[in-house]
Order: sequence, then structure tokens, then C-alpha cells
Amino acid sequence: MSSIETGARELVAGALEAEADDIADRWVQLQLTRAEQGTDLSESLLREEADGLVGVLGAGLRSDAPVERVVATHQDLRRAVSEFSMRRARKGASPTATSMAVLTLKEALLEAVQRRTHDGDELFAAALLINQLLDRAGALSFDTFVEGREEIIRRQSRQLLEVSTPVVRLWRQVLAVPLIGTLDTARTQVVMENLLQAIQEHEARIAIIDITGVPTVDTAVAQHLMHTVNAVRLMGADCVISGIRPPIAQTIAQLGIDLSTILTRATLADALSAAIELRDSPASATLTER
Repeated sequence: MSSIETGARELVAGALEAEADDIADRWVQLQLTRAEQGTDLSESLLREEADGLVGVLGAGLRSDAPVERVVATHQDLRRAVSEFSMRRARKGASPTATSMAVLTLKEALLEAVQRRTHDGDELFAAALLINQLLDRAGALSFDTFVEGREEIIRRQSRQLLEVSTPVVRLWRQVLAVPLIGTLDTARTQVVMENLLQAIQEHEARIAIIDITGVPTVDTAVAQHLMHTVNAVRLMGADCVISGIRPPIAQTIAQLGIDLSTILTRATLADALSAAIELRDSPASATLTER
């Protein structure tokens, strides 16, 4: 590291340590003025963010890592930038607004450096260092934001799947899963997990899978149903599939899909009646015998 770079690093680190409060105040002011946060974050929360990030920036510059590696290698600084981005993601800000909020810190920091020196060469070197440091922070902020938003979307999608595939206790030891819409691999997995858990909790013997709301049944849907049925049987229960409408029955027959080992009924009411009869029958009876 050259003497110019060393001097610039010392100058910026000194500004961050000696004028931390002023830099944080200025950064908050710039964000509020330009509305770059793009969220409903209050001024107090913005100040809390600013205090945390400004503090670890100074510590990062005091480390031995090269400037372009400070953000990636200094754990506290990396964590602070990541938490900053995740907080913005949860508040609904855009990734661009979040990155720009980080980059706005450049102006506040450069103003603090200008108060400490009027030497043109020192200011130029410090400006280059600040750009390197905060460009890396902005890039990390953008990447973390995107990853965090994707995780939020995945979690919300999972929650929607769970809500759209409820397990209902219809009768003692009889459960039902009313399916509506397309049955794909991801949804099958959620159905299976929820149903198996409910079977264990309620000590159920019969599970009714109602496909009245499933628009079409093809080979893939049939395979998904068979996987669910097999998993239920491994739990010591059995399945009734209801909602077999004439078009679906025709499609199943034309595709040559074998559902002969599963009891099927046209309506949920018929399936419930069959399930209660089966539940009350001798333990030696099986669905395929009925």
C-alpha cells in the first residue's frame, strides 16, 4: 500500500471515528430529503441504522484488509450491511433504493473529510477510497436484498400453499383435504406433510382427498395422488378419493391410469359415508374389499 493510500485510509477512518455522529446525522438528513429509503422507516430507525453502519465502517478501515476487500472480509461490517438490506427488504423498499441509500453515505462522509483537510491530493485520494469502499457496500447490499426478497417470496408462497391445502377433521378418525386448482410437485409435498401430521395428531384411520376443485387429472396429477396415498398408508391409514366427475373418469380411463387399489367416490358426501362405514367395520376389512 502506497503512502498516499495509507494517508487516505487514515484520513477517512479518522473522520468516521471523530465525526461519527455528524456523519450519521447528515446521512439521515440526505435520505429523508431525497426519499431514497423508499420505505416507511421512521427517522429514529434511520438514525439507528446510520449509527450502526458508520461505526463499523471505521472499524473496517482499521483492519489489515485491502480497501476493496474490507466489506467482504470484515465480519461486523458485512453483517451490518446485510442486516441493513434485509430490513429494507422486509419494509418493501426496492433493491435500487436500498443500494442508493448506501451510496448516499458517500456524500455525508466526503463532507466530513473536507472539514479535516483542504489538500487537493488528499481529498482526491480519500474520494477514491470512499468510492471503492461504499461501492462494495452498495453491491453487497443489492445482492443481499435480492436474496432476502427471494427468501421472503418463497416463504410467502409456502404459506399460501399451506393455506390453500387445509386438512379438515370431518368426523372422529376421518380427515379430508379439499384440493382446488392444479396439483403440482410442490403442492403435493405440502399436502402430504400436512396430512401426515394431521393423521398423527388425530389418530385418523381414513383420509379423504377431494379433487372436486381440481380442473383436470392427467398422468402427473394421478402420480401425485398415488404418492400421497402411499404415504398415508405407511402411517397406518387409508384414503378415499372423492370428486371423480364424469369428465375426469373418462380422462383417467383413456390415459390408462390404474386407481383400482383406491376407493373412489363421486362426491365428498359419498366419500364421508364410505369412510365412516369403513371406520366402523371390522379391522380386517380393507378399502379394496369394499
